Amino acid sequence: MPKHDKVVKTWEILTTDEEIEAYLEMSNVFTVKRLYYNDHGPVHSRIVAGSAMAIYKVLYEGGFKPSVVKDGVGDVEDSLAVTLIGAYLHDIGNSVHRTHHPIYSAMIADRVVGKVLEPIYGPTKKMYMLKQEVMHIVFCHDEAYTCLTFEGAVAKIADGTDMAEGRARMPYEIGKNDIHALSALAIRRVYVGRGKERPLAIYVYMDSETGIFQVDEVLGRKIATSGLAPYVEVRTYVQGRPWIVRTFETTHVIR
Repeated sequence: MPKHDKVVKTWEILTTDEEIEAYLEMSNVFTVKRLYYNDHGPVHSRIVAGSAMAIYKVLYEGGFKPSVVKDGVGDVEDSLAVTLIGAYLHDIGNSVHRTHHPIYSAMIADRVVGKVLEPIYGPTKKMYMLKQEVMHIVFCHDEAYTCLTFEGAVAKIADGTDMAEGRARMPYEIGKNDIHALSALAIRRVYVGRGKERPLAIYVYMDSETGIFQVDEVLGRKIATSGLAPYVEVRTYVQGRPWIVRTFETTHVIR
């Protein structure tokens, strides 16, 4: 994919805005410190954003057309910027409450996304249209909702790929030892690439079979409601040896 200056500028603004960073840090205050959940703060945001860019690249080079482009909202660079912002901000609503956090995330995105887009696009009609694309991504990252765009699907799947042990370390150390924490601790690393049977593969390396809970109950549910499930395979490895290949039934397909 060619160099995208707008995407670079988008990342610079996202990661230096104090209001955005404050909300992401508060997301961890609520989820990790008060609920003993896995990380939902700035580190999670950066991991998901990076994963989204990697997934986007694999699928785009495999012939998938972004919804922003297909529907005439913008070009590929605009689509990438939208995906990056949505992936980075998807959990920001946890700074209000975990319950209904996709709604709060979209509400906060409505407030802050303009600060990211306006320096690049100006207060234009296009800027406001792209803002709505971001709000869709943010709202639909939760498995309770279906994605209607390629960009939303990419960010949603990327969210599910942040499963490795470091994300569960803090809640485990303060006393949480349920299946969610133990399963996450079993996962050593996750990366994305081209699949053998399907266009996108997610490779999950685990110390033990316990990690399959994260694959099925976290990543799998996001894949199923992403709209891209028919094109994704999850290849698991236990102590370096190939184990199970997972695919997931889809609730719908993005056309």
